[in-house]
Amino acid sequence: MIQKLFPLDKNYILRQAQSLLEEELIDRMVFELKRSYTSLYNPLQLMDTTYAQILDTFDFPRDHVRLIYRQLCGIYRYKHGDNQLEMLFDGRTHLEKFQEDWSVAFIAYVRELGNYGQYVKTMLRMTLLFDTASRAEWSENHCKAFINQYFDLKVVKRQGELLLKIG
Repeated sequence: MIQKLFPLDKNYILRQAQSLLEEELIDRMVFELKRSYTSLYNPLQLMDTTYAQILDTFDFPRDHVRLIYRQLCGIYRYKHGDNQLEMLFDGRTHLEKFQEDWSVAFIAYVRELGNYGQYVKTMLRMTLLFDTASRAEWSENHCKAFINQYFDLKVVKRQGELLLKIG
C-alpha cells in the first residue's frame, strides 16, 4: 500500500472523488453514448435491430469501459494538477466540491468525444454491441489511442501508476 505523505493533498481527494463516482459516471457515459449514436447515425430515430439493441442493452462487461473512465480521470487530474486546496465558504467539503467539478467535466468530456464517430463506434463495440472479448479489447485500444490524440496527451503505465506525457 502506498503511504500518503500528505493525506489532504488535493490529488488524493480528487482521486477519491473520482473513485466514488465511477459506477454512476460509467452509467452516464453509456447514456451519453446512446445520445451520440442517435445524433450521429440515426437522427430520425428509425428503429432497426442495431438501434433497438443499443437502446435496450443495459448489461455488458464493464471492464473495458472502466479503463476508458480511468483514463479520462487521469487526464482530468493532469489538467487540474495543482495540489493547493482552495478555501470553501459554502459549507461543502473538498470531496463534495471535487465530486461536483469532476462530474461536470466528465460529462463535458464524453459529450465532446461523442461528436466523433471513431469514439462512438469503439465505445459501442466494447459496451452495448459487445460480442467477443477480443473485439472489445481491440476497440478499447483504439478508443484509448483516439482519446490520447484528442487530448494531445499520452497515457503510459509504469509500476502500476498511470503517467501522462504531452505529445
